[in-house]
Amino acid sequence: MLKAFFASTFIVAALQSPLQAQETLKATFTTPSWWFGAAGGANFNFYEGTTQHLSNDFMVGTAFGDGKGIGLFAAPLIEFHRPGKMLGFMLQAGYDSRNGSWEQVQTPCNCPADLETGLSYITVEPSIRFAPFKSNFYIYGGPRLAFNLDKSFNYREGVSLDYPNVPARPDVNGDFRDINKTVISMQIGAGYDISLSADSKQNQAVLSPFVAFHPYFGQDPRSIESWNITTVRAGVALKFGHGKKIAVKEEAFVPPLIIVVVEPDVTFAVNAPKNVPVERRVRETFPLRNYVFFNEGSTEIPGRYVLLQKDQVKDFSEDQLEVFTPKELTGRAKRQMTVYYNVLNILGDRMVKYPATSVTMTGSSREGADGKTMAESTKKYLVVIFAIAPERIKTEGRVKPVIPFGTTRWSTRIGFTS
Repeated sequence: MLKAFFASTFIVAALQSPLQAQETLKATFTTPSWWFGAAGGANFNFYEGTTQHLSNDFMVGTAFGDGKGIGLFAAPLIEFHRPGKMLGFMLQAGYDSRNGSWEQVQTPCNCPADLETGLSYITVEPSIRFAPFKSNFYIYGGPRLAFNLDKSFNYREGVSLDYPNVPARPDVNGDFRDINKTVISMQIGAGYDISLSADSKQNQAVLSPFVAFHPYFGQDPRSIESWNITTVRAGVALKFGHGKKIAVKEEAFVPPLIIVVVEPDVTFAVNAPKNVPVERRVRETFPLRNYVFFNEGSTEIPGRYVLLQKDQVKDFSEDQLEVFTPKELTGRAKRQMTVYYNVLNILGDRMVKYPATSVTMTGSSREGADGKTMAESTKKYLVVIFAIAPERIKTEGRVKPVIPFGTTRWSTRIGFTS
């Protein structure tokens, strides 16, 4: 009783004591919505149409058609998209090169001619950003407003193939005539944001590989002829954002309340469970010889081997040989023979389960013809009882096995191999 009284007094005193905890502030930051940075990459430009009248006072003898080139793209960017939202906004404005060269042509004088251009623009590209899975992958698209910056060309004409002694004319440099000062077209692209900063940092950095397609419509550089440009752009964007601080209350450590519990007097009683006899089950594995031994002077399958009827085949399985087990099982040797005397049934069951297999049965007898007959006897059993296709079983007769293992019984047996 005295022990219980002291324990109760301790518990009441502990419960009445005020718990004092200090609160601390742990700083965390939101994912930025506004991103600022720069994008850079390569424009793969493809020319189509015709280009012949180059400047006001110069026109080539043969029109140029297809061409291609690689130009530089570099632009600062602004991007806005809220975390966990699908829609956002992008704006890029910078240098956009559409330079390239045309495929060589032959002029009327049979001279090879080449044409290059340094065509470039200041481009402004506002786009709608859409993240279909609310993940780092996004697609974007919008208009492209471009202001011409460079419209130069370089024309080179080689030596005539018909008049090789006539010197080549000098290169012609100039500016294309009738260049559209402003080009309005469109673009569509896709990108993927790869974070370069830990989530707990206030200042975030993101690297975004991207690819964009600028179709030819709306991108005619000139108001005359039919020259048009299709562009595929590939590059990366480096973006920086600044997250907002979030103050989260974090409770200081509070010591645990210690409660003393009086141990009561307990009496234990243990009753042992009844012993339940367990029947031990043993699974044996037996080796299997691929031989059938015939009686002396007989070519029929001996009666000691288990031979099934057609209606028994569906119930036979080599895993259920206990169905055909002899009544008296006194040891492993007899159980081994039970398996062996089903050797033809095991072979038939496996050939049914694996229809792509085939076997060769070799009969061995001092009388060569008897060996062939014994092999045919086992083949007939498999064909008739297990419905094995005859062409899957090849038979042959021999006077002596390929590898004899005895001197008295080798003459009356068959062996089979798959």
